Amino acid sequence: MSQDSSTLREEGNNHFKAGDVQQALSCYTKALKISDCQSENAVLYRNRAACYLKLEDYTKAEADATKALDVDQGDLKARFRRAQALQKLGRLDQAFLDAQKCAQLEPKNKAFQDLLRQLGAQIQQKAAQLSSTDSRVQQMFKLLLDSSAPVSDRQKAAQNLVVLSREDAGAEQIFRNDGVKLLQNLLDSQQEELILSALRTLTMAIVNEVGMDRLCGVMGSAASTVSLSACHLVQVMFEALTEGMKKEIRGKDEAILPEPSRELRSMLRHLIDMLPASSVSGAGRDSAINLLVKQVPRKSLKNPDNSLTLWVIDQGLKKILEVAGTVPEIEGGPPLTDNTPMSCSVLLNKLYDDLKSDKERENFNKLCEEYVQHHFGRSDMESKLRAIQTVSVLLQGPSDVGNRTLELSGIMDAVISLCASENITHQQVAVEALIHAAGKAKRASFITANGVALLKDLYKKSENDRIRVRALVGLCKLGSAGGTDFSMKQFAEGSTLKLAKQCRKWLCNEALPPTSRRWAIEGLAYLTLDADVKEDLVEDKKALQAMFELAKSEDKTVLYAVGSTLVNCTNSYDVEKPDPQMLLEAGVVSALVCMVKQESPALTEACRECIARVILALVERQEDRGLVVAQGGGKSTDRGKIKAAQALAKITITSNPEIAFPGERVYEVVRPLVSLLALDCTMLQNFEALMALTNLAGISERLRQKIINEKAVPKIEGYMFEEHDMVRAAATECMCNLALSTEVQKSYSATDSDRLKLLVLYSGEDDERLRKAASGTLAVLTGEMPELCTRIPDTTSHWLEIFQALLLSESEDLRHRGAVIVMNLMQADKSLAEKLMESEALEILSVLAKGDVPKQASVQKAAQRCLDLAIEYGLIRNNEGGVNGNTV
Repeated sequence: MSQDSSTLREEGNNHFKAGDVQQALSCYTKALKISDCQSENAVLYRNRAACYLKLEDYTKAEADATKALDVDQGDLKARFRRAQALQKLGRLDQAFLDAQKCAQLEPKNKAFQDLLRQLGAQIQQKAAQLSSTDSRVQQMFKLLLDSSAPVSDRQKAAQNLVVLSREDAGAEQIFRNDGVKLLQNLLDSQQEELILSALRTLTMAIVNEVGMDRLCGVMGSAASTVSLSACHLVQVMFEALTEGMKKEIRGKDEAILPEPSRELRSMLRHLIDMLPASSVSGAGRDSAINLLVKQVPRKSLKNPDNSLTLWVIDQGLKKILEVAGTVPEIEGGPPLTDNTPMSCSVLLNKLYDDLKSDKERENFNKLCEEYVQHHFGRSDMESKLRAIQTVSVLLQGPSDVGNRTLELSGIMDAVISLCASENITHQQVAVEALIHAAGKAKRASFITANGVALLKDLYKKSENDRIRVRALVGLCKLGSAGGTDFSMKQFAEGSTLKLAKQCRKWLCNEALPPTSRRWAIEGLAYLTLDADVKEDLVEDKKALQAMFELAKSEDKTVLYAVGSTLVNCTNSYDVEKPDPQMLLEAGVVSALVCMVKQESPALTEACRECIARVILALVERQEDRGLVVAQGGGKSTDRGKIKAAQALAKITITSNPEIAFPGERVYEVVRPLVSLLALDCTMLQNFEALMALTNLAGISERLRQKIINEKAVPKIEGYMFEEHDMVRAAATECMCNLALSTEVQKSYSATDSDRLKLLVLYSGEDDERLRKAASGTLAVLTGEMPELCTRIPDTTSHWLEIFQALLLSESEDLRHRGAVIVMNLMQADKSLAEKLMESEALEILSVLAKGDVPKQASVQKAAQRCLDLAIEYGLIRNNEGGVNGNTV
């Protein structure tokens, strides 16, 4: 064993001298695995530290040098290398101690003396920088805490503090100056700019104190909860940085401060470097990919700047492909989770979609093709499998790129050939590639002619269920693609029920690994296009519950397959809707809630679209909506698009929104509802959105403000002119509730619009629902804004007739609205009161005021108030308990 490790060490030394650092690193690592000699290990760790220094992986270099020193404290080479690593990591004081000890033991060693001088100069420079930064930090805090200082100066100071916190020296001084306590004071300032700046300063100061190396190390932890927590912290850091990039920030002294994009790229580089690292756990790798998905592509394609995407492609595409091509069963690759390949597909697709020109896309294609060709062209089978696995991931992501790589010479033939391999891993990689390749009709016909027989043999004869279930999915997918081969026609006509039964059996078999059970759902996603298969599945409660449990699991790759299957089962693409009772009883809503909450790249827009369609189908019947809400359905639709928004509208109309969407979630409902007020939505969607917004607007002023801030008022006004009676009435009802907001009331004070006239005219329409809404809005407006009352006679010459008709209506609601409007007019202006008392309104009010029916008390009270006002104005007099007009 010792001889073997020594041989590997010598081989590594030769590679290092020749400049092949990667091969040297590999030799030293292999030697460490088989060596059981402490002194031998110390030398290997010291040598490997030299490799990591060359590769600029200073954290690992420091760790290996320390392990060597743990065995032999007198190893000067190891101590010198640790000093070099610590210098690069910015830990200058520790680096100086190591360099000083090296120079003391070998005072004539020029390398030791040079490093010692460098560190001394750097420490002095840092001290000077700290002194300067300390002065600036104290100046900013002094200004921020001076409540008498101009707001603009305090805001500049707050912005400056954010950028100072991005410097190592600035972060250190913020903590030294008791900055956390001072920043807490800013959080209580009630000023948005200062609070945001305080939060960003805290974030960036912590980042610079802790360091991205350490944070990424924690994120790479094997403990998924630890990894996820670190991921959330890094996500906050990214948000703080990207917010800072929206505007140029300069200090009060006009010093140009660090460019946020530089730091952003530095953080992204750490994430990219995590991807292929074998020391990073599968959960940590997924977290890094997820952050890249969220942070790199443009949020809006209207933004012309995609430089960050181009930079990531240049710096990291090969590393992403390295992860994508990893076959877990082959040793030597980085650890993966079941979600990693899908996450890579989503990231690659996002990057490709963010490219603007054919030239950029061609470069992306070229890099992918070169990577696949490099591995496929090697003689060993492991490399060929990595190439095929990479193609599979590309086919699921940027499919155009995947199709091009699949057409490279020899790859498709290799896939077909490996399907017949006796090696289970070879079969699995090949069959999965075949499944993903069958998406295009052109290629499906090729596979039908060349691969169907293989897939059938694998399905019928393989003793491994992992292979059988994949072969089945391939057959299902080819059947849906519409092959022309006779064998495929025979399969499509005769075997779907039998195959679906087998899929359900696999789905319910908990002894199978989750990945195989996921493929069973994939098969059902294709097979449930058949009505008989769909009916059998919906009646199989055990299979449904098994599917829903998988949807709630950590395997996010199952989401789209579950969504597609449920879309088929609920006929969400059809006009006719089946009874969803079986799905509801099996717990479909709780599964959908878990699916939509998943923080994973696998929750793509297509997946959200499926979930939205299913929710919409489930809430189609009013009697099912209560059950959907009770199971949390109101929570699962707030991130969908049109279909999901329509489902939200249905729930909001028939349920108490504050119960269906508890807490802050009710405010998140507004935006998707407003999105339905669009010309490309159906009239039914418009109507349901208006009804839902009406309910929300009646709850609180904060909700009304949310609706106003979403620019909904002009859209609602537009629907008030709609020809459809129900839509017009719904829009007017919504406006009635919104009129409780001061901002909406002010819009009616404008003299250059017909808003007020429309309400008066609608109050005289035949449609009772429209009359109630319009007269209710008038009652609110005339009560809150008396100045509007004097403008009403100018809106139409029939205004008196309209209000008299309201007072004479058989509907108590309309009579009450009419009485309140008349009361408001009389309170606002005496001349209006005269006109009303000179008309038939006096006699009508006199009758209404004498009413003694309890449920009409509100009408009676308003009418009596009108008569009291007339008496105060001297327009009528009280005659022995009766009422007589002085002009009558």
